[in-house]
Amino acid sequence: MQVLSIVGNRPQFIKSAPLSAALAQAGIDEVVVHTGQHYDPELSEVFYDELGLAPPRYRLDTRSADPARMVPGIRDVVETEEPDWVIVFGDTNSTLAGAQAAGGRPIAHVEAGLRSFDSSMPEERNRIAVDGLSSLLLCPDERSSIQLEREGIAAPRVVVGDVMADAARLFAPIARARSRIIERLGIEPGEFVLVTLHREANTHLERLARIVAGLAQLPERVVFPAHPRTRAALAQLGEGGFELIAPVGYLDFTELVAHARVIVTDSGGVQKEAYWHRVPCVTTRPSTEWVDTLAGGANVLVDDDPGALVAAVAAATFPPESPALYGDGHAAERIATALYANRP
Repeated sequence: MQVLSIVGNRPQFIKSAPLSAALAQAGIDEVVVHTGQHYDPELSEVFYDELGLAPPRYRLDTRSADPARMVPGIRDVVETEEPDWVIVFGDTNSTLAGAQAAGGRPIAHVEAGLRSFDSSMPEERNRIAVDGLSSLLLCPDERSSIQLEREGIAAPRVVVGDVMADAARLFAPIARARSRIIERLGIEPGEFVLVTLHREANTHLERLARIVAGLAQLPERVVFPAHPRTRAALAQLGEGGFELIAPVGYLDFTELVAHARVIVTDSGGVQKEAYWHRVPCVTTRPSTEWVDTLAGGANVLVDDDPGALVAAVAAATFPPESPALYGDGHAAERIATALYANRP
């Protein structure tokens, strides 16, 4: 059996690593297509280098987040390879483009059924569209599976867990052994605030200025690996008063997550990574698809309110009795089994 995996940005590179290993172990031939959605070397090549992934067989190099620019190249690959499955991950524009370009080939959607119920988010619209096109819905939890049933989506659903939990299980020990980011930055574990902001909505200057106003009031050291788009927007604002560093690789970032006192983010993946490392999270969005992280205050939504951000960071603690979420770190093996079991 052959599968075609579509990746294009940081979370997808991370998710693809444990799945690639599981597919190989199961005797499934995987062909990887890199759409080029993230083309900055610090947001793309570094993950292949650090995670030990084989280079993608196809690189579209679109240098664009526009699905319409990705679809023709992906479709050409689909027609050449004729895979048994087209695998798409999550909710990005690369996810949507992969599903639209499948050309009648069965689509397996990893992270199916997630909903933030915020239709203003392009990611939410992508999730719904891709779930509707998919032939196999690979859900991270029972809530997602139930949501798909409520929506009347008839394709088979399998609750497999979250492949990012697999990555956390596999790579956290490697990060501890190899990363020297804490020493290099001269920061004390548990005494800094880690910040990530990359969503397009949060780089609009008026909204970003409110978030920055909150960050500037934090008394603790702020460590902010800045996405290129965010760095450009911050330069236009001409304000900050906190430390910007270049984007870092996954192993270094894992160490920063593990040792932060609190994390401020707009990333769905980072909300989960914070939870798995038992670090409290403050999310600069009005909603989240990872709603279970909100229970007990492990994660708090503050939107772009600077006062709420400051208060949430000050009060942030991780609830000691928080349950395990999103699987046991072996989702990739279940996905490989599901692909065989549901092969058209």
